[in-house]
Amino acid sequence: MNALTDSVYMARALGLARCGMQTTHPNPRVGCVIVLGDRVVGEGFHERAGEPHAERLALQEAGALARGATAYVTLEPCCHVGRTPPCTEALLAAGIVRVVAAMEDPDPRVQGEGFAALRAAQVAVDVGLMRDEAHQLNRGFISRLTRNAPFVSAKVGASLDGRTALLNGDSQWITGVRARADVQALRAQSGAILTGMGTVRFDDPHLTVRHPAVRQPLRVVVDSGLALSPTARLVTEPGELVVFTVAEGPNAEALRAAGVRVVAVGGAAHAVDLRAVMAELAGLGINDLLVEAGPTLLASLLHDQLIDELILYMAPVLIGSGRPIADFTIPALDQQICWRYEEVRRVGHDLRITLTREI
Repeated sequence: MNALTDSVYMARALGLARCGMQTTHPNPRVGCVIVLGDRVVGEGFHERAGEPHAERLALQEAGALARGATAYVTLEPCCHVGRTPPCTEALLAAGIVRVVAAMEDPDPRVQGEGFAALRAAQVAVDVGLMRDEAHQLNRGFISRLTRNAPFVSAKVGASLDGRTALLNGDSQWITGVRARADVQALRAQSGAILTGMGTVRFDDPHLTVRHPAVRQPLRVVVDSGLALSPTARLVTEPGELVVFTVAEGPNAEALRAAGVRVVAVGGAAHAVDLRAVMAELAGLGINDLLVEAGPTLLASLLHDQLIDELILYMAPVLIGSGRPIADFTIPALDQQICWRYEEVRRVGHDLRITLTREI
């Protein structure tokens, strides 16, 4: 195969992997294409944890035609026994003679050992084709395994003058219908959604995916004083809910009785240790975390440099005095928090601006 042909098949494998964007949690999103000569003989993508991996599904479709073929896979094939058997063994048993992989698996149970097992069996292995695209696809999985923290995206809906709500907290609705529908897709791709008590008090939110979803994300509340009411909508409606607090108080048992997981992570009197929260979420297998928070919690996350991506939905309206995106003060301009534009596009009448932190 030449480089151009390899790229075509890897692009197809990446496209297949994206079919699992909302379903693979907490596993990585992986696609596989098996090619014999110039013919695709098998395809597959990993859909859910505990179900067959992409390689096995592609091999199943290829059948006997896998012998002598090349497998294009977006992530290093696993070589350990987890919920499913090793994919390296399946590739070898099927007679695959070449594997083209986009990137190494950061999971310490694999991390190069899958490639080593294939090479030891005289399979040709090429690594790195379209690595950046594969990394982007599994940035949360990579973050959890390498930083012990999810990849954190903060979503904000704001007016042109940078207001997220009126002073009385009324924010329904600044952005339009299509922007709000786009947020539902963000939620569906996230392992968890995090908010603070300010948002709970003002909005009494659901923090759920509104359209039919294969699974609902874990709902997370940062609540330093453990003031969440057992009658709040987050508590009374179905779904998993975890509350992170500084220390357990008298309300803890009432919340647990209502099915809430309460976790004390320490911190200052009125400030939960947010880095500890991220480590706890990583321990729960959360790859991608979506923050939908008010200006106080968002400011704290920004101060601690815990937000990797900011997704700003900006409506073409002015509302004057109101709640800011983030409530913080800097003493001088050389201490400003800098971001880099990654994408700007229209969503209905609004702009969706995606930014990443300047390091």
